[in-house]
Amino acid sequence: MKLVLASGNQHKADEIGLLLPERFELVLQKDLGVASPNETGTTFVENSIIKARHASLVTGLPAIADDSGLCVRSLSGAPGIYSARYAGPEATDKDNLLKLLSSLEGVSDRRAFFYCVLVHMETAEDPTPIITEARWEGEITHEPSGDFGFGYDPIFRIPVLDKTAAELSSEQKNSISHRGQALAALSGLLSDRYAT
Repeated sequence: MKLVLASGNQHKADEIGLLLPERFELVLQKDLGVASPNETGTTFVENSIIKARHASLVTGLPAIADDSGLCVRSLSGAPGIYSARYAGPEATDKDNLLKLLSSLEGVSDRRAFFYCVLVHMETAEDPTPIITEARWEGEITHEPSGDFGFGYDPIFRIPVLDKTAAELSSEQKNSISHRGQALAALSGLLSDRYAT
């Protein structure tokens, strides 16, 4: 069964594709010529619904949308829903990461968590979307470390492992990350919804 992922981010598609049940085929919206809508919500849930509804409306396919970000406690939850564009609308992962490190210069409380909301909508008018969410606790390092992952992974340290997210293999990360947890819950609910 084909599902459109309301994203142009190949990294997200790879992570989500690995954890979906085999019967589902995930297609990036950009591969179907769908542009991203304006994310006008003020929460991760609102933005996920906006993205899933738009992708389903344009393609006529069931859609999955992810809205996730990094929330730093001492920055009142920033960058939060603006994580992907923290350093500006055209910011690269490195730009965002460097701005965050600069924002935390001299700050001792570096506790943070990644947060993920996944939404599945069967149609654009689906009144009962499936919504799952999860958080992944950690802290922000003083400098990047690790060659894997993307985004803020090189500066997000998991204290119990004494490693950054960028030092984990895909398998390790997917088993404990915010997206991995939310997707595990979503996969079970999708299997129930589409049981034959």
